[in-house]
Amino acid sequence: MSTPFAHTADKQKAGARWVNSDSPTNDSVSVTGSRSLLPRKLGAWGLLSGPLVLLLVWELASQSGLLSPRQLAAPSTAILTGLSLLADGSLADHFWASAQRAYIGLFSGVLIGLALALVSGLSRVGEASFDGVVQIKRAVPTLALIPLAIMWLGIGEAMKITLIASSVMVPIYINTHAALRGIDIRYVELAQSAGLSRWEFIRRVALPGALPGFFTGLRLAVTTCWTALVVLEQINTTEGIGYVMNRARDYGQTDVIVVGLLIYALLGLGSDTLVRLWERKALSYRKAIGS
Repeated sequence: MSTPFAHTADKQKAGARWVNSDSPTNDSVSVTGSRSLLPRKLGAWGLLSGPLVLLLVWELASQSGLLSPRQLAAPSTAILTGLSLLADGSLADHFWASAQRAYIGLFSGVLIGLALALVSGLSRVGEASFDGVVQIKRAVPTLALIPLAIMWLGIGEAMKITLIASSVMVPIYINTHAALRGIDIRYVELAQSAGLSRWEFIRRVALPGALPGFFTGLRLAVTTCWTALVVLEQINTTEGIGYVMNRARDYGQTDVIVVGLLIYALLGLGSDTLVRLWERKALSYRKAIGS
């Protein structure tokens, strides 16, 4: 006498025989499915397609008369102006002055943010001492700190580099601290079982575990660096890309202003590309969609 359970079991056996004989294996199904779900990897030109399309639309709007040269110069005009400034040597001097401010502030801010993240993420005293202060700085924009910074540090290079470093420090700290706090507790237990010292734990567990968050913060930091520089170079400067743009505003030279904007854009995009390449090489062991 057959029961409903017997019929169900027969159907399951028949289905299993059909899967084993006629259908692809589970491994092939998972691989095929994963390939169809994942986006294809973009090359270098694929990442540049968006900016190139924007420049093309901008140029067409300028050539057709939709954009007046008094309001916004065409990219082709800006490129010719930039080449002439580069030929007479003035652009190189201003670029070097801006690069010095930016990279000194960036390097200082990265070191400070990384150190604070490690201290705050790995000790209770450090978190109580620094986390709240950094969160307050995160909520206060750089522009709001300029009056106090001028009173404390003057209007020279120290003020500009300090504000750039403080702006860069925040994304480094936030993302590295979050990555440290997100390390799987099983790795900590394994390090304790293996008898690792505090320094060995930081070097072999904490730092590698915080690398993904650090690189995310670094990508934000390099763009924040140039964003802060745009504002700060318009305060009592006699050299720098921001100074050139500020002077061009007084004379209505939109082509020179666009040259400065393009330089900032290229520097930001180039810095982000370098950080991506470094991240890809440092985290090559990970198997993720981006890899």
